[in-house]
Amino acid sequence: MADFDQELDASGLNCPLPILRAKKTLAPMETGQVLHIIATDPGSVKDFEAFSKQTGNELMESREEGGKFHFLIKKA
Repeated sequence: MADFDQELDASGLNCPLPILRAKKTLAPMETGQVLHIIATDPGSVKDFEAFSKQTGNELMESREEGGKFHFLIKKA
């Protein structure tokens, strides 16, 4: 797994909370920094794809492991 600068555990949260938390966490981060998000909501996979398209942040990784979804988003 790639290195990341910050981690956000959004386990147990349902749409749209993981996205809203990610947006809030990304805001103060520097361009090029990477946020690792852990979510349990299966809908978050499509949500984060849409989020990265809308915001221009790069979705570097999206994977499922043991019922948890892991995302790496690089701030644009």
